[in-house]
Amino acid sequence: MAAIQLVAGLGNPGAKYEQTRHNAGFWFVDEVARQYHARFSFESKFKSEVVRCTIAGSDCRLQKPMDFMNRSGLPVASLANFYQIPRSSILIVHDDLDLPPGTVKLKQGGGHGGHNGLRDLIPHLGGNNFLRLRIGIGHPGHRDDVVAYVLKNASRDDRASIDQAIEEAVQALADVIAGNLDKAMKALHTAK
Repeated sequence: MAAIQLVAGLGNPGAKYEQTRHNAGFWFVDEVARQYHARFSFESKFKSEVVRCTIAGSDCRLQKPMDFMNRSGLPVASLANFYQIPRSSILIVHDDLDLPPGTVKLKQGGGHGGHNGLRDLIPHLGGNNFLRLRIGIGHPGHRDDVVAYVLKNASRDDRASIDQAIEEAVQALADVIAGNLDKAMKALHTAK
């Protein structure tokens, strides 16, 4: 497994969306940056906030595309192309309706599963064989309620569960970056 060179968290820009469930990917990379004492800065050529840091001895970039979720693909692809980062060295972090709050799963490849960020990313990256970190946000129960649900703030209990899951995922990130996916998956996928 190739070392991860880019960790892109998906979300929507702006204060209006900052605390919404759809921004779980942003929450993750913000926490990584905080723990590694790194500060994001806006890079207009990638239409993203980006920071470079060293994780597990590897040079890595964290990215928050500053376009809306359904237009995440071009910012991620432009950064990856500029730095010649192959798809196999990209970790995309996103919210996942199919997982309960407090759950985090690593996944290699696959379809978009109805996630608009992934739906836009796959064609821009030229394929789906990138690593994903899926952060569970729960499901509202009916598909007609999904849009309103992901764009609402998480309840206090849900947010606490999500933050705990993010913390566990940050602890496993060094193994993910280094390509020790089996070890990272065992840590994240084993019931607590």
